Amino acid sequence: MTYTWTTMASPVGELKLVANGSRLAAILWENDKPGRVRLGPMNEAADNPILVRTVQQLKEYFAGTRQRFDLELDFAGSPFQKQVWAALLTIPFGETRSYSQIAEQIGNPSAVRAVGAANGRNPLSIVAPCHRVIGASGKLTGFAGGLEAKETLLTLEGGHWPGTPRLEGF
Repeated sequence: MTYTWTTMASPVGELKLVANGSRLAAILWENDKPGRVRLGPMNEAADNPILVRTVQQLKEYFAGTRQRFDLELDFAGSPFQKQVWAALLTIPFGETRSYSQIAEQIGNPSAVRAVGAANGRNPLSIVAPCHRVIGASGKLTGFAGGLEAKETLLTLEGGHWPGTPRLEGF
């Protein structure tokens, strides 16, 4: 199947939204590393209903009126990656988890580095909130969209995470 895509402006830069039929397959960053998310051939189709719904829900999220996404998702990856990405979907809005907590949640406490690698290949950033995963010390760690985008998303969701001083106004 051919993927379809559209772009949208956001507070964290331009996002490329990719659909596989009626399911959302990827949200790619403006300066995403080539090959981080492997997809097939693509055609632009801003009128694809799932892409239209995704744009609307992301606008609501960035406006502070949406905390949960209601979209059909198409995670393409290994069984382990899909397990990690499913765990991301359970992290509540405004909360964070460490990589070791995700490893424990999926029943593989020694897989902390593998969890980090899977997190880095998450094709559905923001919707599958990999930005909510932080280092055990509470510090912000690697993020495909960049640490500034990660901080922006966490600030949008509450402005404070363990190990980081409160931001002004929160």
